[in-house]
Amino acid sequence: MNEHSASTASATPLLSLSAVVLDTETTGLDTTAARIIQIGAVHIDSGRLSDATFEQFVDPGLPIPPESTRIHHIEDADVVGASGFATVYDAYRAWAGGRVLIGYSIGFDLAMFKAEHQRLGTAWQAPRSLDVRHLAQLVSPQLPDMALDTVAHWLGIEVTDRHRALGDALVTAKVFLALVPLLRKKGILTLAEVENACGKLTQQKATESEAGWIEVVRSAEITPDSVTALARVDSYPYRHRVRDVMNAPAKVIPADMTVRDVLALLMRDHVSSVFVLPGAKGGVPGIITERDILRAINAKETGALALTADELAIRPLKTIGEDEYVYRAIGRMNTGGFRHLGVSGADGTLTGALSARDLLRQRAGDAISLDDEIERAESPEELGLIWTKLTLVARGLAYEEVDPRDIATIISRELRALTRQACRIAESEMEAQGKGGPPVPYAMLVLGSGGRGESLLAMDQDNAIIFATGEPGGPEDLWFEALGKRVADILDMVGVQYCKGGIMASNAEWRMSVKNWRTMVAGWIHRSRPKDILNTDIFFDCAPVHGATELGDKLRVDALDVAAQSSNFLHLMSQNAADVHPPLGWFGRFRLEDGRMDLKKGGIMPIFSSARVLALKHRIEARATPERLETARSLLDEERHLITPLIDAHRVLLGAILKQQLLDLEQGTALSNSVSPKEFSASERDSLKWAVEQIRAVPNLLGDPVLLS
Repeated sequence: MNEHSASTASATPLLSLSAVVLDTETTGLDTTAARIIQIGAVHIDSGRLSDATFEQFVDPGLPIPPESTRIHHIEDADVVGASGFATVYDAYRAWAGGRVLIGYSIGFDLAMFKAEHQRLGTAWQAPRSLDVRHLAQLVSPQLPDMALDTVAHWLGIEVTDRHRALGDALVTAKVFLALVPLLRKKGILTLAEVENACGKLTQQKATESEAGWIEVVRSAEITPDSVTALARVDSYPYRHRVRDVMNAPAKVIPADMTVRDVLALLMRDHVSSVFVLPGAKGGVPGIITERDILRAINAKETGALALTADELAIRPLKTIGEDEYVYRAIGRMNTGGFRHLGVSGADGTLTGALSARDLLRQRAGDAISLDDEIERAESPEELGLIWTKLTLVARGLAYEEVDPRDIATIISRELRALTRQACRIAESEMEAQGKGGPPVPYAMLVLGSGGRGESLLAMDQDNAIIFATGEPGGPEDLWFEALGKRVADILDMVGVQYCKGGIMASNAEWRMSVKNWRTMVAGWIHRSRPKDILNTDIFFDCAPVHGATELGDKLRVDALDVAAQSSNFLHLMSQNAADVHPPLGWFGRFRLEDGRMDLKKGGIMPIFSSARVLALKHRIEARATPERLETARSLLDEERHLITPLIDAHRVLLGAILKQQLLDLEQGTALSNSVSPKEFSASERDSLKWAVEQIRAVPNLLGDPVLLS
């Protein structure tokens, strides 16, 4: 999968879109008789206007009418010596590539392209395209007219070199980029969503059709096969952890070992690298590989063998956690240009080694190094493109029937990485604005499903900030308020939408000092109001992703301890989790609203809520619902028969939601946790019905006498 395919995918945020903005000048407005006399175009690269332009005259093969010349000032003398349409169009296509095409009243330009090809007797297929005139209608239908000059003036964009192809293309590009944030305010974020919205402008489309224009083309009409092609990714790196492929235990040697002895060790144990403990020349662990020794011998001949490991070691040692997925290791090696990684356990100790040899079978060149791309992103536009790649990865894994729980784990990890990088970008921007860096240590927390590792593609921003010291409204709080707002804006721009419930660090309730957080959490637990139960539900699954992460870890551990000791709180949490309402009516029929049913509220929520209660009651440390349920099943004999079906139901329900979200992505429908059963096969509907029915077991599982009375 290359960057081009990602930048034109249906899920691409408009702010990250790569496109060609085009305009033509012609001998007239009759698409059946007029000829093209100039083609002008400019690139938009990942949401930014590029310097790359295309401008060529075209010999129309007939005189240019004076009435046309009065508009664009192109005369017969201007096109003398110009190439014919076929040659110029081939040059344009080679320059443009397969990007989305954008124009103002682009249906006219498309009709002209079609007519020119028909005269040549050559085949032509309309590219995927957007009409900026349509976008202006979506944003501001009250404008007196939709002429390019009118819309540009409304947006404060200077119009220059009007009625020349490149000049009009440049103005159109600027208008498009100015409309993107206005579309976002209307809830239109992605390429497919804007296509879907424009498709509803039926009256305008009818008028354009009568004029002989070609209707702009959306994804569903031109790319049914490309979706499947994009889906075919190698799923192994996304299904296996580093611990599954590493060499263990780690080969660690003292810094004073000679290179001669190191070489003997490598040959004896058939390994390609060893890790070197800190020594006099380096206070951190390092690494020596076979290649390092060969280079040393080439430079120093036999004298190299007398060197110490401390003198030869490369520092610092690059490491990766043993619980990370293989695709992250592939990306880290590819990006860093090295062939070995140390593998660390949860406590930071070296537990193994990973080499490029270990990963050869995983087709490392085809893997998508999402993690490192996120860390290199320096703008929201770059983050948006990476988010699009993640949606393609999710589609590919679903295509290969990877367990949806594993897909959710990958999506969640990248959500956390996106949040972490949004913090870094926001910090950098605030520094550049003269606001300084963080006034005190802080941690950004991802809450809810993102913290549990169970997010799918319809994610919103459940996050919070904890900082070391400071009071509400004080200088520290005001700095973190600005940070939280900017992080929220960045995430919303790239496709992680604002939380409708306001659970974001930009809001004071989710941004506090350590002291005030402790007071707040204690109040939640002791008051135990419905809102408090909801807040603790979201908070208990938090995962620190940036900054002084120990602040978040300590607060979560302390909060869990307090909650586990409050029988009243646990009782109320059990009641809340057991208040189940499966979306099933009489005779087991799905209960639908507008053709859909909410599989979060009536399906997965009772499952993950009950798993959280069990984790608190039995001091289960795991965050993820499947792990919590698996552990509870091993601890509880009488309830074991209830837990097993819930584990399977959780998998089925997540899979159904993911499938619907992938369908909705292509159709430009806003993502949600609701599914349309008619989109599923008969066997899939049967599985879905079985999974929903298992929710009725939650009250029995929690074993609360009040619930069962």
